[in-house]
Amino acid sequence: MNILIIGATSGIGKALFEKYIIEGNRLGIVGRRAYLLDEFYQQHPDNTFTSAADIIKQEEIEQAIHTLCAKLEHIDLAIVCSGTGDLNPSLDYALECPAIDTNVRGWTFVIDTLYHIFEQQGHGHLVAVTSVGGLRGEPMAPAYSATKAYQINYMEALRKKAYKSGGSITVTDIRPGLVDTAMAKGDGLFWVMPVDKVADQIISAIRKKKTKAYVTKRWHFLAIINKNLPFTLYRLL
Repeated sequence: MNILIIGATSGIGKALFEKYIIEGNRLGIVGRRAYLLDEFYQQHPDNTFTSAADIIKQEEIEQAIHTLCAKLEHIDLAIVCSGTGDLNPSLDYALECPAIDTNVRGWTFVIDTLYHIFEQQGHGHLVAVTSVGGLRGEPMAPAYSATKAYQINYMEALRKKAYKSGGSITVTDIRPGLVDTAMAKGDGLFWVMPVDKVADQIISAIRKKKTKAYVTKRWHFLAIINKNLPFTLYRLL
């Protein structure tokens, strides 16, 4: 299988690369840090293709995607893992901008580019790693929760679009809870899941072609409660 991963140099993206590559798949990987991409290539030179790019630089990321598409010849599965967010209870606008630029502007361009590629191919599986954090507004990280809500709704829109277009494109929204990566920030965190276990469950959800999946599975229970909790109670948490 030919797989493209955007945001493969750390966290969930790196874990997915490591698991997919040992299965014998051909991987095209994109990340900002060229030296890490080179390390991955040196470890698996026969079936790894790399292109360094920053998701917020439109021309750069577009060139990276099309370069890897040409090398892979076609893409069966594309996974978008890129994302960022900071704790910002003081509402410092300078801290909100990177989340907006990455999780909305850059992310949307990448998602649309990949969807168009699958339309041209006539098939494909598009996966985005969003977040349980997008289900409600969180005052400790307003831009992060808002931009993840944007992604969740955008993926739902694409699922509906794909269905109305005949269903040749599969669209999957992966919603992690807290994962033991650099993105898990703050004090008193609970249910922080090991990234290896999260990656296994993501791969399982992708193979089952689920429309959306919470990882790890225990977060689905908490998500149901959180999403349906009246604001009069939610505001007290």
